[in-house]
Amino acid sequence: MRKKELHMPGYRTQVLVNFVVRAVIGTALIFFVNQFLNARGIDIRVGMNPVTVVTSGVLGTPGVALLYGISFYRGF
Repeated sequence: MRKKELHMPGYRTQVLVNFVVRAVIGTALIFFVNQFLNARGIDIRVGMNPVTVVTSGVLGTPGVALLYGISFYRGF
């Protein structure tokens, strides 16, 4: 990223909106995947807390998959 790009009007707003959208979608994804796994009788869950919201906001869907991978690994 060039220095000039950081001073573009609306750049910070764009980054913040992008973070919020990913956090909301990630939190919804966690909720629905938890429901799906619970209905199937699979005892792997990811809690919805500030750490998971920030993780999904920063990393997006791969971050949610990472959280489930960690939860799956801790289950064994």
